[in-house]
Amino acid sequence: MTPDTGEPTFGIDELCALSGVARRTVRFYTQKGLLDPPEGAKRGAHYTRRHLEQLLLIRKWQQAGVSLERIGRLLRGEVADLPPPTEPGTVEVWSRITLRPGLEVHLEPGRLGLDPEQVRALIARLERAAGEDSEGAAP
Repeated sequence: MTPDTGEPTFGIDELCALSGVARRTVRFYTQKGLLDPPEGAKRGAHYTRRHLEQLLLIRKWQQAGVSLERIGRLLRGEVADLPPPTEPGTVEVWSRITLRPGLEVHLEPGRLGLDPEQVRALIARLERAAGEDSEGAAP
């Protein structure tokens, strides 16, 4: 617990266990500026609930196929909420993916900031989710 706020604190091993992220990854994220540095120094270093929330958010976005570069921009608030409206005559290439009859996904990878591998990973996760959902559907 921090003396001033009474907020729980964690050592790096406890933070790793709670977040499911390896110790080396925590240090990498800190080095890249994705995760705030620990409070204190050396053996006295500790992490707070804020660090845990950051790690869980980073992990969630990574599992969704978002690149670390884009995650950094999201964490810094550098990504606009909505893309600018398109002007008449603007040409865009959209991908239309049919996951199952009656379920399609339309996406424009450029607007999302996704490279082709990230798009494939996203589609694979959506296909798995659609398959799991259809297994529980009534006939």
